[in-house]
Order: sequence, then structure tokens, then C-alpha cells
Amino acid sequence: MADEWCPELYDSKLGFVSAHGQNVIGLLQPMAGESVLDVGCGTGDITARIRESGAHVVGIDKSEAMIAQARSKYPELRFMVADAECPLPDTLAEAFDAVFSNAALHWMKAADQVLAEVWRCLRPGGRFVGEFGGRGNIRTVEQAIEDVLLAEYGIEASAFHPWYFPPLGEYASRLEAAGFHVDMAVHFNRPTVLPDGDAGMDYWLESFAKPFVRAVGEKESGRLFRLVKERCRPSLYSGDEWTLDYARLRFAAHKPLRG
Repeated sequence: MADEWCPELYDSKLGFVSAHGQNVIGLLQPMAGESVLDVGCGTGDITARIRESGAHVVGIDKSEAMIAQARSKYPELRFMVADAECPLPDTLAEAFDAVFSNAALHWMKAADQVLAEVWRCLRPGGRFVGEFGGRGNIRTVEQAIEDVLLAEYGIEASAFHPWYFPPLGEYASRLEAAGFHVDMAVHFNRPTVLPDGDAGMDYWLESFAKPFVRAVGEKESGRLFRLVKERCRPSLYSGDEWTLDYARLRFAAHKPLRG
């Protein structure tokens, strides 16, 4: 599948993603001298913030375009093109004191494979801290996409659905099944205001709903997103701003010490 990310649009119009990740760094509490792996690092802003703690950090993302942007912005940091849904390089095995992920795990539908790779990368006693979309995340937008594809094109959205938004109990159980001890896990609603007024929804759809364009073809993308936007407007647009119905799952777990 082609790389569907546009790093320039992501950085210029969707900076709220990294901004919300600052609280998750607080849960990680990175320390000077330790090694941290940032899974789904995007264009590297959160990776750079973790580095400010004095930790040695490596950022990975499966998007070549996003990694190229990250390397351009932060040439002093280490970034790798790597997909956590596939076996990661053996050089990363038991190389990290902590694994971190912000707003990325919901793009990785092979959740058990991801957890197995995180486990493999962590040293015994290592921490796994993250936040991503949980059950109900952007449900209004998701429903609008499903409705438009079916009503206007006769297409079921399920074959093109890119996201994994689990309930809290399901993901906690997956963590435990992978061998982790779950230290905390919480599901919470986080209504999220998009910047740029009415155009904010256009930027959001162009960046995050791009996988659904495969259902209709690139020439229909403008119409698809316009219809989705108008379906969402009564519920999500007020006072010249869009507020999306984000719901997040935040957790901290650790890999037990041997013996």
C-alpha cells in the first residue's frame, strides 16, 4: 500500500496531536541515560521532547515520508522506517528501558503482533506507556463515513477501515496475555477542537480518513470528504470550530523481571 501520509500537512495543520502527547510523556517519566523506543513517531516532535529528558531515544514509523520529515527536523536524533506490525530488526531486541507510543497504536490493527514486538524490544523490568484511540473514538465521523459510502456509492466501509479502537478491558487483557503487568489503564472522553475554523475538518479528513479514498478512487475524494463533513456538521461544528468526539485509552504496563 502506498504511503498515504503528508508530513507537511501533518506538521502545519495537525500539531494538536503532538501537543496532547505531552501529558503522556509525563506518565512515561523518561530519565537521563535510559533508552526509549517511540513507536509510531510520525514527524518526531514527541521523540524530540523525550530526548530533552536526557534519555537516548529511537523513533520508528512505517511511513517513509514521515521519517524523512523527522530526520530533516531533528538530524541529531535516530529514526528508522519500521512497522511494529511486522518483526522489528533484531538489533532492537531487549535494547530499551521503555517503549512509548502516542496516537499511533490505533493505526495498528494487528494488536497482538505489536505487543509481541514491544515485549521483544524491552529489557526485563522495562515500561510500556501509551495513549491511543479507544472505544467510541471519533464515532460521529466514523459513522458519517460509513453512511456516505453506503448511501452514495453502495460500498461497505469495513473493508477499508484503518483503525483499531478497543474497549479498555479488551486491551488490558491483550497486554496481560502478552506477558505484561498492567500498572494503570483508563478510558476517557477528550473532546478535541480542531484549529483553522471550518477548514479544520478538511485538513483532518485529508490526513486521517485517506484510507477510505481507496474505496471510491482519488477523483471522488473531494466529494466523499465534502459529504462526510456535511453529515458531521450538525453534531460537531459550532461557533466557527469543529470539536471532534475523541475518546482515548491511556495505559502504563511493564515487562516483569526474570525469575
